[in-house]
Amino acid sequence: MIRFFLTIISLLTIVQVYSQSQGRLSGGFQARANVFLRDSLIGADEIPQYDNEFAGAEAWLDLAYSVSGFTVGVRFDLFNNSNLLNPNLSYTAQGLGRYYLSKDVGKLSLTAGHIYDQIGSGIIYRAYEARPQLIDTALLGVRGSYRLNENWSFKAFTGRQRNLFSTFTPTVKGANLEGFLQLGEEKKISLAPGIGFVNRTLSDEVVGNIVGILTGYQEVDRFALEYNTYAATVYNTLNVGPFVWYTEAAYKSDDVFFDALATRTDLAGSSLGKFVRDSGTVFYNSISYAKNGLGITLEGKRTEKFNFRVDPTLMLNQGLINFIPPMNRENTYRLTTRYQPATQDLEELAFQADIQYRIKKNLSAGINISNITDFDNNLLYRELYTEVVYKYERKWQLTSGVQVQRYNQEVYEAKSDVPIVETVVPYADFLYKFDRKKSIRAEVQYMHTGEKDGVKHDFGDWVFAQVEFSLAPHWSFVVADMYNSGPGKESPTDENGNLLKLHYPRFDVFYVNNSNRYSLSYIKQVEGVICTGGICRLEPAFSGVRFEISSVF
Repeated sequence: MIRFFLTIISLLTIVQVYSQSQGRLSGGFQARANVFLRDSLIGADEIPQYDNEFAGAEAWLDLAYSVSGFTVGVRFDLFNNSNLLNPNLSYTAQGLGRYYLSKDVGKLSLTAGHIYDQIGSGIIYRAYEARPQLIDTALLGVRGSYRLNENWSFKAFTGRQRNLFSTFTPTVKGANLEGFLQLGEEKKISLAPGIGFVNRTLSDEVVGNIVGILTGYQEVDRFALEYNTYAATVYNTLNVGPFVWYTEAAYKSDDVFFDALATRTDLAGSSLGKFVRDSGTVFYNSISYAKNGLGITLEGKRTEKFNFRVDPTLMLNQGLINFIPPMNRENTYRLTTRYQPATQDLEELAFQADIQYRIKKNLSAGINISNITDFDNNLLYRELYTEVVYKYERKWQLTSGVQVQRYNQEVYEAKSDVPIVETVVPYADFLYKFDRKKSIRAEVQYMHTGEKDGVKHDFGDWVFAQVEFSLAPHWSFVVADMYNSGPGKESPTDENGNLLKLHYPRFDVFYVNNSNRYSLSYIKQVEGVICTGGICRLEPAFSGVRFEISSVF
């Protein structure tokens, strides 16, 4: 395959010479290197990086070359002693992570290779990349897109989903029709309707694996298998003056998935967790209003049995065909992001309301409320987030507010015999500009957690403080500390079993030069959950030095 794309690049170079067209080369580079410094006190130990390897790295180099209507792109991926694939293991590999060739022929656009795309909001299909979690669901195949007219377009694709440097064996096919309409004499009303369809066909290898699993079940828990699963969606965006309404309804035919709460019949009785076969649905609505300094967004979502993977036996973030939008606020502060809810694809009833209001030119306020339950009204997640921003001329700015959370740790982190984590987090962020180049920003947050039997939930109470000094346009210096002021059930203990009040400091230096960005950091980080758009995973504690570089050209 490498030789094939080198041949393509050579041919495009010849095309450029003979057509006298000016080619364009663009790309980007991103790399991260970690030095692992063992710290058994915080749990940064007992994985290969701390025990044997002591260093690891990841790097991505993207290149795209365009000439005479052709675009060819490649991406080189490298992983050395990396903990991205599995935080508790080491992964080393390198090679072409992506390659593609595209060409526009009039109204027709053709692409072959690794393709990123989505249908609607992604509920039935989304091929995307999230490097912090090593998620890359690119489709290795072909796609054709045709503009029927100025308002309507149609696309279709087929291929296999990327699996690191190979592909999963099942095939994925899909089609999508989208349009745009304006109504009324003054055309103040617009519609953007769409319809999509996806089919996944299991391979003989995967069917054999599922059959092998089912042979270990009692007869009452077995079911017949089908090679094909179909998913369809209908969606539309309606714009009427200051109102925008997006709605989508999706259906998935009978499919195999693992239900951790389903009861399996065993010879010795019964147990939880088994593979089942059932259909699924998702209904999603978002209504927003923006006028005269007031912005309101209301969202609602109902998800039932919509686990959709290229291989039903895969778990966690592997082999995902679709992406179900999350229903919680994307927070940015350290303690307000400590507990984040992963999207539940089997059973979730979620609502969210966000209100922003500009009181004066220099004063604004906002409130966000989200509530997520299962169908039996058992609480999974609840958040109340408030924010007030005050700006004094161009000299300084103060942001403050409070967050109140309820987080079902048993569901989101699969921890048994734990209560729903209850937190209250007041925070403040102050920015002061000395002049056009020099500024200082300080933030402080405090997390108060609930108790059970006199013991704080999870890791208990925290205090976080950070100071950032910037010298534009090149330098930034950051000093931060996260202090476990009121240790909880999961906090480290000394040799006598006493809970420890530990510090987790961090020091960063950032340097920016044109489109190049460098950072050097010393980090001690507590165990926690990281999320990208509702896709989450539990990260172990980290202790070490990290160097990062990113460049766009």
